[in-house]
Amino acid sequence: MQFRQRVYNFSPGPAMLPLPVMKQVQEELLNWRGMGASIIEISHRSKEFEAVLDETEALLRELMRIPNNYKVVFVSGGGQMQFSVVPLNLIALKPARKALFAQSGNFSQRARDEAKKYGTVLDVASSEDTRFDRIPQVPPAAELPRDASFFLITTNNTIMGTQWHTFPDTGEIPLVGDATSELLSREIDVTKFGLVFAGAQKNLGPAGFSVDIVREDLLGKQLPDTPKLLNLAQLASERSLTSTPNTFAIYVVNLVLHWLKEQGGVKAIQKVNEQKAALIYAVLDASKFYKGYALKESRSNMNVTFNLPTPALVETFCADALKAGLYALKGHRYKGGIRASIYNAMPLEGAQALVQFMKEFERTHG
Repeated sequence: MQFRQRVYNFSPGPAMLPLPVMKQVQEELLNWRGMGASIIEISHRSKEFEAVLDETEALLRELMRIPNNYKVVFVSGGGQMQFSVVPLNLIALKPARKALFAQSGNFSQRARDEAKKYGTVLDVASSEDTRFDRIPQVPPAAELPRDASFFLITTNNTIMGTQWHTFPDTGEIPLVGDATSELLSREIDVTKFGLVFAGAQKNLGPAGFSVDIVREDLLGKQLPDTPKLLNLAQLASERSLTSTPNTFAIYVVNLVLHWLKEQGGVKAIQKVNEQKAALIYAVLDASKFYKGYALKESRSNMNVTFNLPTPALVETFCADALKAGLYALKGHRYKGGIRASIYNAMPLEGAQALVQFMKEFERTHG
């Protein structure tokens, strides 16, 4: 199927980028800032690129209000690369080499399974018994094992459509947040975490690139065999230039951060994101045809998941939606149903178009 104009792209990732950013990339690709060369052709150690790198970090610090005692590190590889980065760098913080996890879906399970290679792992909370339709209850900090090196949560679960609206108190155990599918979509207090990481392909930029925000006192205790390109202490000390970084990704992230600042920053985009989600959830709550997956108190503002009465209707819904210019609404193969990913770049009009389609589809098929 071919389209003459851009669709509303509900892909869970790689996800849509802001249209002004895409246009700027297109305009500058062959001749960046009058250099007669592309940003992807110049040295990562040139003064021009280092200025982009410094500006990108400064913008991220400003938009997220990152304290000075946190380092910002750009790492090659996507969000799942971080499932190795985190234990390699943090699991030796305590002699027991123990990591704690709250299981809320597929990606927290993958993070746990990777950490098993480097130490002992414990699931101290899980909603697996209800098929991850909610955020699990975490024990009080006083009941957590004191010899644990870190406690990892997936702050937003793309497959199930759940989100941590309040973060657990882990006491002196550093909390690690996999914020891949929600970083910069809402205001968070970075100081509640020892480390926050995110793959870029949702709200930041292209796939295959990640950002780590790590408290300084946690650096320098990595496992001896940690590869240098996954060593956060080394990357931080060398300004993420230990090797040639993904210069194109950093450039696009820079443009996305400028765009976000122009929208009014994280606080402003959070309001829009809440509006988009509320529109779709209102249809689900008023319907006997659609069935939302996540419990209300655990619903995500980034990924709205729901189902229809039969698998055949799901297929028809997706096919008809695509004809209407609503792209990539099919749910994850693990869960099925429908998933509408409404990251920062999705305009309010996209959510409105989906809502209109849903109402009409229910009228004709319900």
